[in-house]
Amino acid sequence: MDLSASSLSKTHPPFSLSSTSSFSDQLTFHPNYVQLLRFRRSHCGLFLRNLPSISRQNNLPPARLSNQTFDNDGFVLEDVPHLTNFLPDLPSYPSPLQKSQAYSIVKNTFVNPEDVVAQTIVVQKDSRRGVHFRRAGPREKVYFKPEEVRACIVTCGGLCPGINTVIREIVCGLNNMYGVKDILGIEEGYKGFYSKNTLRLTPKLVSDIHKLGGTFLRTSRGGHDTHKIVDNIEDRGINQVYIIGGDGTQKGAALIYEEVEKRCLQVAVAGVPKTIDNDIAVIDKSFGFDTAVEEAQRAINAAHVEVNSVENGIGIVKLMGRYSGFIAMHATLASRDVDCCLIPESPFYLEGRGGLFEFIDQRLKENGHLVIVVAEGAGQEYVAAEVHTLEEKDASGNKLLLDVGPWLSNKIKDHFTKIRKIAVNMKYIDPTYMIRAIPSNASDNVYCTLLAHSAVHGAMAGYSGFTVGPVNSRHAYLPIARVTERPNTVELTGRMWARLLESTNQPSFVASDQQRVDKMIIEDTNTKNITSI
Repeated sequence: MDLSASSLSKTHPPFSLSSTSSFSDQLTFHPNYVQLLRFRRSHCGLFLRNLPSISRQNNLPPARLSNQTFDNDGFVLEDVPHLTNFLPDLPSYPSPLQKSQAYSIVKNTFVNPEDVVAQTIVVQKDSRRGVHFRRAGPREKVYFKPEEVRACIVTCGGLCPGINTVIREIVCGLNNMYGVKDILGIEEGYKGFYSKNTLRLTPKLVSDIHKLGGTFLRTSRGGHDTHKIVDNIEDRGINQVYIIGGDGTQKGAALIYEEVEKRCLQVAVAGVPKTIDNDIAVIDKSFGFDTAVEEAQRAINAAHVEVNSVENGIGIVKLMGRYSGFIAMHATLASRDVDCCLIPESPFYLEGRGGLFEFIDQRLKENGHLVIVVAEGAGQEYVAAEVHTLEEKDASGNKLLLDVGPWLSNKIKDHFTKIRKIAVNMKYIDPTYMIRAIPSNASDNVYCTLLAHSAVHGAMAGYSGFTVGPVNSRHAYLPIARVTERPNTVELTGRMWARLLESTNQPSFVASDQQRVDKMIIEDTNTKNITSI
């Protein structure tokens, strides 16, 4: 199926605005009204200004606006900003990749400017074509001379396997593919911009950092002051900014882009989304996730060995997952030694018919032991009800979670020793910081390379205020607002969660007549999952 905008314009009239009615009035009658409004909101009023970028690259007159097509088949392109949106006279140059020995073997060295990636690939015969994103990759024209580029890289937020690989590949990609020599590392997160903590980065300096855990540039939470950061970017003559971080970090990147645009600076702002929890919306997965799942197997295996060696052994392994249980779910499926998996999306209860205590009792009778995996964000409402602590937040604005692991261990032990009068051997393992601090595995190393190169290609091509990631296994440039508007969560009505329930044979905790979960909690969870489908 040809998804190019040029082909669409031949067969389907583009969506256009008349001069006699308002923008919102005409959208109301458009079949993709909801998607268009979401797109308009996510671009913070830049909707119309984003339109001409492809037209200029194809030497088409700006009036054709061929990149933003809303046709009768429901094709929607959620575009990313381009420097020529506010610097229309910005010159372009032939890409240095035209002379690259490595890329000379590639059949199609450059991505067609009108190539797009579909957000939904499983469709029915008469379904609408839906939302698409601009395909990532090298362009034939670039908007920076390599000798005039001064790039910088910053890492923010918590640790995650693969950060050093992304840093390395941005440096090597800029240098080896485009001949950029002037690259700075901003140390200790956003505050490093205005505290003068910088490090000059070269391929030689970063050649082995992918073998190390953590971040070579160090990190911090908070410290974002948009005006100070952009002042420093301007003072230092930086014109490409690569920002590696999670939800809050990407929101900060969007603010930096907005200030850059306001000042009409030729500065490309590129984001690389990072979260070990895999809770970034739209993209297939986040880097470091595969490594985290693989490393979690070691903790689960240790728990299984421990409980299998004693009478009535109960092992609890707490894994990462503030608001989403992807690590816990995938680690459970991969292990096959887990009896029960508890995640934030699925409320559970302890007592009564169909509760966790009844399930544990049954498994102990059947097998003499069991292993429970619990995500750090699970059961927070129960812990909070007993601990009675004030809600606190970290420097990034994230809610500080209560420690569900020890709480659950104590509740289970008290129930079986004091009420059931059964001696149990509790084994509790929390590998959180061990998992966060390890280097990325082979799969994540390859993935981080693709992310880094996509960011470099996009910045050199003049795109800005974007983030990168795979959508249906094809890398794309995404509006930052799309990956920060809501977290990605496990679908309790999806096939993967059903596979887990089948594998563990655990109770669903929402099907029992005797459940003791507050009704409002269940309704709120169901609402969140419906909106994420």
